[in-house]
Amino acid sequence: MTASNSAKIDPNRRRVPIGTAVAPGAGAMTQCAADCSNCNLRGLCTPCCGLTRSEMDVAGLMVCIRLHLRRGEILYRGGERFSYLYVVRSGFLKSTALCENACDQVLSFSTTGDVLGMDAIGPGQHICNAVALEESDVTAIPFARLQSLAREMPGLQRHLHRSMSSEIVRANGRMLLLGSMNAHERLAMFLLDMSRRFATRGYSPSEFNLRMSRGDIGSNLGLTLETVSRTFAVFQQKGLISVKQKFVRIVDRAGLERLLIRDLN
Repeated sequence: MTASNSAKIDPNRRRVPIGTAVAPGAGAMTQCAADCSNCNLRGLCTPCCGLTRSEMDVAGLMVCIRLHLRRGEILYRGGERFSYLYVVRSGFLKSTALCENACDQVLSFSTTGDVLGMDAIGPGQHICNAVALEESDVTAIPFARLQSLAREMPGLQRHLHRSMSSEIVRANGRMLLLGSMNAHERLAMFLLDMSRRFATRGYSPSEFNLRMSRGDIGSNLGLTLETVSRTFAVFQQKGLISVKQKFVRIVDRAGLERLLIRDLN
């Protein structure tokens, strides 16, 4: 992607610079100057896969904005006007919404390569908050420009449709998770899903750090903090996993998979 000095983002959004050597002032932003042909987010940040050479050249001119978030900082809030899709380049974020009891419900976790903001396309405003769980780099892609390009480029349009479909599938999977599974099954599916996501990004599928707290995991799975902690302990006692604080090692993947069709008891 190439950049333009006129690129701007909502001034009310909390953000911090990519680095002091690049943008020394607090609240500063930089534009993504990555060569898409060499970018490991190719097909996500600028969805070039399936485009012709000339289409790739045009898509490469689209302005994007690179943001850096510190732990606990907010990328966007529920109720804000929708203008951008966000691709996570590095780090971890969580999406939360306010429940009737005034508590934040964790809806999902996002990491490298994930796209945030698609749920706002229909209503035209964000319906949840996106919060950094650790130092994170995010690319903001102006949706109006992306949509305009998609109308001219069938390959880009197909990519957007696939991405939206994936979001629907993920949402449906969450409904199944909360509606029909017990605590052991929910946590097993969560760990296997995180393993799969790490593997597709080139990381170890059996050893990884969970950046979220046990409380966040419980909120996402519809479980109490005590139940999550107790279930982790049971899994470790049964030799399914090894846990040390936030570091998890999957010892018996087949055993976790069996939990999805049979309770541990």
